[in-house]
Amino acid sequence: MNLAVIGSGGREHAICFKLRQSKRLKKLICIPGNGGTEELAENIKEDISNFEAIYNILKNKKIDLVIVGPEQPLVDGIVDYLKKKSIKVFWSR
Repeated sequence: MNLAVIGSGGREHAICFKLRQSKRLKKLICIPGNGGTEELAENIKEDISNFEAIYNILKNKKIDLVIVGPEQPLVDGIVDYLKKKSIKVFWSR
């Protein structure tokens, strides 16, 4: 499975750390990521408020599921945006 984590904080590092332990994981990217996630995933520097750019990255990397960490993209509507583009998204309420 190809996964993407959106965010750059400690929460996203912890998520990447646990995901990396899965034998089912084929590819893991983190947008934009941090120094810690760099050791676990491919960090891709992109503004998390630029939904169109994120969508293009997800399509190019053939991502199966996106995990959104920070609250701001959730408030800004990233889940609705990605769902309309038929991208599977997981987030915490």
